Amino acid sequence: MSLQWTLIAGFLYVEIVIVLLLVLPIISPTRWQKIFKSRFLQSLGNQASFYFLALLAILVLLLLDAIRETRKYSTLGDPSEHTHLDAEMQGNMRLFRAQRNCYISGFALFLSLVIRRLVILISAQATLLAQSEAALRQAYSATTTAKSLLSQKTIGESAQNDSNEAHDTALSKLKNQIKQLQAKKQELEQELTKEKKDKEAIKSQAVSLAKEYDRLSDEHQTECLKSNGDKKSD
Repeated sequence: MSLQWTLIAGFLYVEIVIVLLLVLPIISPTRWQKIFKSRFLQSLGNQASFYFLALLAILVLLLLDAIRETRKYSTLGDPSEHTHLDAEMQGNMRLFRAQRNCYISGFALFLSLVIRRLVILISAQATLLAQSEAALRQAYSATTTAKSLLSQKTIGESAQNDSNEAHDTALSKLKNQIKQLQAKKQELEQELTKEKKDKEAIKSQAVSLAKEYDRLSDEHQTECLKSNGDKKSD
């Protein structure tokens, strides 16, 4: 394997590890949000889009080159002719390498998009969790205030009619605020549930892709070994 494809394969393995870290419930979304907002990543944030596009361009070029090599070696000669066994073995070896490089670059490109989407979803989930906690605290504070006003109303009901009217007005306002906060809480919980479902779908898709990659690699290795064994037996 040449140096560039060794680097791309290593990059693919790193991507697989990153995807597993993102989809497994090892680190909470809030902790991921702190990591994303660290000084180092913030310093790269201004140029992150440029780096990502450059990476995608490189992976696309490598994928196109691997596809070209695959098409090139797939059309070399007739496999039924065995006049030049060494040349045929070399051609099959190059075809296998081209197909391997095609899978490596293709999965590296796909996982780059998956990682970017996972980062966006995790950041959105962390934001929704923070908003939900703030809404719950605000609702609890409003409920405590309402209870306090109700108790004050009960104690001073006989002597403070005017004050009771003001308390009733404030209480109605607080009840409206509580209803609004509860509606906002339900909306945030629905959005959080939707984000969790999207994350689980991406997780299952990434796992299935990894299994498909392993299956295709094993299949190609088996076909290559079988082909070499048939040629040696001839």
